[in-house]
Amino acid sequence: MNDMLTNFFHSIDSRIIYIVFFYFSAFMMLYITMFGMYWSWVEYDKTGALNIGETIVKNDLIFDGSGKLVTYLAIFSVITWFCVTKIGYSRVQNTPKIVRSVLSVLSIILIVVAAYEFTYNFTVWGALITVHTINNSLNFDEINLSYPNPETPWNLVFATKMTLAALIISCHAFYIIQRSDKKSSIFVKEQS
Repeated sequence: MNDMLTNFFHSIDSRIIYIVFFYFSAFMMLYITMFGMYWSWVEYDKTGALNIGETIVKNDLIFDGSGKLVTYLAIFSVITWFCVTKIGYSRVQNTPKIVRSVLSVLSIILIVVAAYEFTYNFTVWGALITVHTINNSLNFDEINLSYPNPETPWNLVFATKMTLAALIISCHAFYIIQRSDKKSSIFVKEQS
């Protein structure tokens, strides 16, 4: 039985595993996003107020205590990105150097923006948690930020977790592009 199981795992291509994880993660991202959009629309239709991200922060995935939807959305975003890079890594290596250079600069820009937004959101979130603790009204999930548009406040839990996911994804993108540059330059040196 043990040899049969070992042979089974040796016969599976890792690309198939990445494809399965990609489709599962992409489906879960779509499910969570559609859930959030639908219930946000229902709430907007009833109250006329729209809090971005609040619906998926207040709801758990399967049952109470199983984890907030926003946490799973951030995790599945990173997993989907990782699987995409594993599946399509050879295409990144085969792209022209000028395209890789442009993508590298774009990923640096995304890293800076995501790092700033994550730091800003996390700092504001921490400050508002402190204020709410002093006022004895502690509820992490209902902390909203009415910036940049007071009519559509952002839930800080949502903003912080999603900018963290964006930061991780953009750092990984920069790493992949730089790694492909090194491998392609080694290949050129070996050919000469």
